[in-house]
Amino acid sequence: MLETQAGENAQSDFHGIVGGYVPERADWTIDQNWGAYTPEEHATWKTLYERQMTLIPGRASQAYLDGLAELPITADRIPDFEALSDALEKRTGWRVVAVPGMVPNEVFFNHMANRRFPAGQFIRKAHQLDYLQEPDVFHDIFGHVPMMVNPVMADFMQAYGEGGLRAERLGVLDYLARLYWYTVEFGLIEEAGALRIFGGGILSSFTETRFALESASPNRIGFDLERVMRTAYRIDEFQETYFVMPSLDTLFDMANTDFAPIYEKLKALPDFGLATVTPDDRVFTRGTGEYHRALLTGDC
Repeated sequence: MLETQAGENAQSDFHGIVGGYVPERADWTIDQNWGAYTPEEHATWKTLYERQMTLIPGRASQAYLDGLAELPITADRIPDFEALSDALEKRTGWRVVAVPGMVPNEVFFNHMANRRFPAGQFIRKAHQLDYLQEPDVFHDIFGHVPMMVNPVMADFMQAYGEGGLRAERLGVLDYLARLYWYTVEFGLIEEAGALRIFGGGILSSFTETRFALESASPNRIGFDLERVMRTAYRIDEFQETYFVMPSLDTLFDMANTDFAPIYEKLKALPDFGLATVTPDDRVFTRGTGEYHRALLTGDC
């Protein structure tokens, strides 16, 4: 497995297109069709929910836990997007719309810019509990939606959608995709002197919830905007580096940042590799790299 290549190739297609799918609606939305979920699918949701709830206390950020407590997201059934949207809209003006999976970049950004969060309507099979490359309803709803109760995250996500449309026109979408990846998907945050998780890609993963905070293998580095936007990522395995934000105020600052001068600056600079640690980094943990070395040698 070529780690840097895998990470780099993923980035230009970050929001992707479902292979061969022809949408009936221009915005790619579909009906959730909540009544069509089977007892087995609700049981899969329950399994995923309950095992994450055994892990996230003491690991998830307080903003995430507060959001989860305020929304109709429970163990007994896959959430109804209408009921969930009604509760979320009262708090931050966002709604959840069902999509068949990953959607084209422009569609994704348009939804986000208008405070609509596109969520996969399907749920993984029982044998896929620990890994699914394409985001499903558990990843999107359990992982991401609770953070959107927080006004700072809500504003950042809208700004990201608006910025994504601009970045695509400028041909610099890779930089912005990296920012999303290392914050919204796989971000860590400092809280009360400890590291906590706010990224939905981690919070929806039973194995990465522990790996991101407790494994000796990955680097954990203080968040720096330009550093993050120059850093490759991977979609096929746990991250080799996680970035730690000092607080959600960092997202507030970025929601009000003009990225155009940053893009111009970054074009003249080389990218960083997946596991690179630089002399300028604020290092919380310098990883051993043992996990990813074992992948290459087939020892894991």
